[in-house]
Amino acid sequence: MNTGNQVIVKRLPERLDLRQVPQFLSEMEAQLAIYKPQLVLDGAAVRQIDSAGIEILLRCMEKAMKQDGDVKLAALSPEATVILRLTRADRVFEIFDTVSEAVTSFLSFPADEALPFPESAPSFELRDTGDLDLAG
Repeated sequence: MNTGNQVIVKRLPERLDLRQVPQFLSEMEAQLAIYKPQLVLDGAAVRQIDSAGIEILLRCMEKAMKQDGDVKLAALSPEATVILRLTRADRVFEIFDTVSEAVTSFLSFPADEALPFPESAPSFELRDTGDLDLAG
């Protein structure tokens, strides 16, 4: 089932800290409320990010996943990269060098289309050989 959702690219602010979090979250609410949101957060402008900023990125990911969607990060500034690595948040997100690569990653393999099962897949049959004694 293809929902036809567009990939939404949102540029992160220069400062993603405790003061910016409420405004950023209010800007993201509509995008996170749709079914299967596909969001790319452009981090090129980020110069300062604190624990509240990391937390809001993780909350965005959580909200997107609850709607069967995803959030990917792209073009991270050196400052953002260091903080994400130090907090190990870089392990949670798919991170791309460019926004274009991140957008393409959504388009290249739709998550809602299953791979076909190969017709030549091996079949297995379970047989009781009586060789296994679990009681002893």
